[in-house]
Amino acid sequence: MQLIRAPHLTDVAEYAYAAGVIPPARLVFTAGACPLDADGNTVAPGDHVGQARQVLANLETALAAAGAALTDVVKTTVYVATTDRADLVAVWQVVRDAFGDHDPPSTLLGVTVLGYPDQLVEVEAVAAVREVG
Repeated sequence: MQLIRAPHLTDVAEYAYAAGVIPPARLVFTAGACPLDADGNTVAPGDHVGQARQVLANLETALAAAGAALTDVVKTTVYVATTDRADLVAVWQVVRDAFGDHDPPSTLLGVTVLGYPDQLVEVEAVAAVREVG
């Protein structure tokens, strides 16, 4: 995978502007990771940051089941049920912290409602895994 910087665009964004997948690679598409525990209960009702942490843990688990990791992710979309930009920023910080130095392109969206009761955060991802052997 190659994360692509766009020198003619602002460097304020905390992610690469594009990513390329170099063949041969297997693409992994995740469903939106939700803030659910193993019993299917929504964790941290009312807490955007708490839900974001659970979402990232669930995303890592789903990626691992597909033989991938956060460092293989080439694109994310982050959904936050809010009308307050501060909630978007708080969730984004959890996402950025989870990815560390790996900064794939991402879209951060404020939405009106998500699928589960009390759900405030969801993250979907696309990863590219180079097969070994």
